[in-house]
Amino acid sequence: MALVETTRRRLTTVFEVTGSVLAMAYALLIASNIGAELLGFTLLFVSAALFAAWAMIDRRWTFLLLQGFYATSAIIGLIRWA
Repeated sequence: MALVETTRRRLTTVFEVTGSVLAMAYALLIASNIGAELLGFTLLFVSAALFAAWAMIDRRWTFLLLQGFYATSAIIGLIRWA
């Protein structure tokens, strides 16, 4: 049982850190207005997916719902800027 918990904790840490870095990169790309919107919204989508995986592992359903909103926003951004 301890191995399962250790694996879960490692996964959530990787998802949390990677998702946070990608979300910061997304925000900087969009705010800088340098024409990198497709990359920015792609990073937002990947970030939301990582955070969603974290939310599912930790059973944080409201946080999962928020990531669904962010993923939808990313898809709209990708469609709009494609």
